[in-house]
Amino acid sequence: MPLSEHEQRLLDEMERNLYKNEADVMSTANFRRAPNYTAVVVGVLMGLGGIVTMVVGVSMDITLVGILGFGLLFAGVMVAVAIPGAPADKAPQSMGQPRATSPAGSASLMDRLNERWERRERGDGS
Repeated sequence: MPLSEHEQRLLDEMERNLYKNEADVMSTANFRRAPNYTAVVVGVLMGLGGIVTMVVGVSMDITLVGILGFGLLFAGVMVAVAIPGAPADKAPQSMGQPRATSPAGSASLMDRLNERWERRERGDGS
């Protein structure tokens, strides 16, 4: 069943707003970080040691050594992935626009998104 013209316009508007909001969130969030190469190397070495320990434990039929190997492998992966590096750039200002700050100065991302949504529902503008 095809959509009516009004439903199609609403769907197009919702899609545009979704893409716009997603771009806003991605540009304001500081997702870019330089990798911490030391942590990656240590994590990979721990992971390799864990794999070797796990294989030795399984081949010698010693369950405790296999479990310790798996724990070492898991810890290595967590070290390589979870320890963040320094921010890639200190000023996340993209496209030369200053960041808007809330009156409290430390509102969370969800609070700011909720405020925007409420303003749109009231019709106060975009």
